[in-house]
Amino acid sequence: MEMGERIKKLRKEMGLTQEELGKYIGVKKAAIMKYEKGNVKNMKRSTIETLSKLFNVSPSFLMCLDEPKTDRFGNRVVSIPLLGEVRAGYDYLAQENWEGTVEIKEELAKTGDFFALTIKGNSMFETLWEGDIVAVKRQDFAVDGNIAVVLINGDEATVKKIKILENGIKLIPLNRRINPDTQEPFYEDKTYTKEDMQTMPVKIIGIVKQIIERNF
Repeated sequence: MEMGERIKKLRKEMGLTQEELGKYIGVKKAAIMKYEKGNVKNMKRSTIETLSKLFNVSPSFLMCLDEPKTDRFGNRVVSIPLLGEVRAGYDYLAQENWEGTVEIKEELAKTGDFFALTIKGNSMFETLWEGDIVAVKRQDFAVDGNIAVVLINGDEATVKKIKILENGIKLIPLNRRINPDTQEPFYEDKTYTKEDMQTMPVKIIGIVKQIIERNF
């Protein structure tokens, strides 16, 4: 079932006309018609949340991310959003920031709230390669050895191995290669105190749980 079909089904179950539903969320009947026909591909997250509250369902259910599917091996899978940029200060999980969806096994999806990111750069070589698509479990903490998605000073998210320190954290790139020209590492460890984490800020937003796709 597509999202538009689910909206139509839920609307009818509540006995609402398209016009009545439009008034509830502040749009015209024509907009509801477009939603139900699937002609709106990037519905605002605020609209999805408003509709979810009205219908008393989760946003994931409304967006049909719970629909049972199977991969080519017969494993049950569910869809999660593949995000574009992840930056502080805006709703990076808003649907307009989606580049599409990817699938993970249902068994993994049941362990938390997931999104996907594409790895950029080679700092995590050879564990993670540039272009890898990874499944990230949303959480704001990590333990030693986790590979985490971290926002630093509002910049785009970086992916690094985590070392927990007594007064902060260390972000460790796995690429330990040396620049032959300078004899310095291409990528260096970075340490942030608890004060740095509050003031810059430095914020863990998720833990990499699985490589979903690797194109080589």
